[in-house]
Amino acid sequence: MPRIVLDRTDKRILEVLQKDGRIANNELAERVSLSPSPCLRRVRALEAAGVIREYAAILDPVCLGLGLLAFVSVKLKKEGKMPIEQFARAVESWPEVVACYATTGDMDYLLRVQVEDLEHYSRFMMDRLLKLPSVIDSRSSFALERVKETTALPL
Repeated sequence: MPRIVLDRTDKRILEVLQKDGRIANNELAERVSLSPSPCLRRVRALEAAGVIREYAAILDPVCLGLGLLAFVSVKLKKEGKMPIEQFARAVESWPEVVACYATTGDMDYLLRVQVEDLEHYSRFMMDRLLKLPSVIDSRSSFALERVKETTALPL
C-alpha cells in the first residue's frame, strides 16, 4: 500500500480519533478547528484511503478474566510453503492468539497470547501450538507488568 501524505489537519483528526473513536463529528470538527462538513469529508477520505482501517472497543483483559499475557516465539520447519500456510491457518483459528508477527532472527514468528491463567496457557501450548507438525521450537516469556500499552500510532 502506498504511503499517504497527510497534512496537519489530517494528523490532528487522526490523533483525536485514536484517543476517542466514538467522538461525534461536531465535537471532532470543533477540536480540529474545522466546520462539520469538511471534517466529515476528511474522515471519510481517510477511511477510503485505508488510513483509518477500522473502529473497535478496546477491552480490559483482566476484567474479562484473561490475566495472563505471554509472548511466544515460534520456529517452523523450512519445507516449502505448506508449513507456513498451515501455521497461519491455525493461528487465525486460535482465539488465545491476539497478535502474530513474522519476525527476523532465530525464530520465525512472535505470538501475543492472552489467556486466563497458567493452566489455560499450558493447554494452549500442549493441545494446539505444539501439536502442529511444522513447529520445531518455541520460547515463552510472560508479562509481569504492563508498563505501556497503546493503540495510538505516533503522528
